[in-house]
Amino acid sequence: MSRVLVTGAASGLGAALVTAFRARGDEVLATDRVEADGIDLVLDITSDDDWAAALDAVRARWGGLDVLVNNAGVAGGGRVDRCTLEEWQWITDINLFGLVRGTRTFTPMLKEQGSGHLVNVASLAGLVHPAGMGSYNATKAAVVAFTETCGHELAAYGIRASVVCPSYFRTNLMDSMQGSDELVGRVVGGLVERSRVTADDIAAAVLAGMNAGEDVIVPDEAARQAYFLKWADRPAYDAVMRDQAAKLLLRDALSLGSSGTGAPAGEADS
Repeated sequence: MSRVLVTGAASGLGAALVTAFRARGDEVLATDRVEADGIDLVLDITSDDDWAAALDAVRARWGGLDVLVNNAGVAGGGRVDRCTLEEWQWITDINLFGLVRGTRTFTPMLKEQGSGHLVNVASLAGLVHPAGMGSYNATKAAVVAFTETCGHELAAYGIRASVVCPSYFRTNLMDSMQGSDELVGRVVGGLVERSRVTADDIAAAVLAGMNAGEDVIVPDEAARQAYFLKWADRPAYDAVMRDQAAKLLLRDALSLGSSGTGAPAGEADS
């Protein structure tokens, strides 16, 4: 039996992970930034005070922690000249610094007890980097790098670190989507809606990856294929990514052409 803290546990992958951990007999402290059914502790991951309160709650409840799951995050993105610096700051504070805050809070406890497992939820976007998603890609790639660093740095203390990199799956993540590049939001939303992979599927794969000792957990077939293509055939991967970028440009041109400018599609003034 493990003692587990999960952030962003009110819905989506967080809720599925809570269910999966409890199903195998683990004790779970489910946290989220808002009060909701099934949430044990309100935790805004951007708040140092909330993280300090979470540490106190873990000490009072269990005296230690076996697994910290940094799952909470938001969706965002936009092409490089359309994503504002305010949007970059918003997504970075949540997707990267929120996770760093949690890791920094609990690492002394894990070192003291000589064991523990950090599980950081990134995205396939941390491994492959499609056009129009610069800020999201950057934060998730940073999570991948930070997790690997923690794994090396903390191994001597008996602490493991795993990063989870799923492709698109059905979740309510898009409810958090912010950004001035509305076309990118529509494209990403469509990919999420069309996915046949569920949060429960990803949660089961996460636990299996943890049990197998995987440092990088790529939990679904679409993600594994994309990551393998980048590793095995970089020119082919680049061609796929640039074709996707060209399709985004075409959709933008078609949108401009039908927006009442009077210009034919693809020929509107910039």
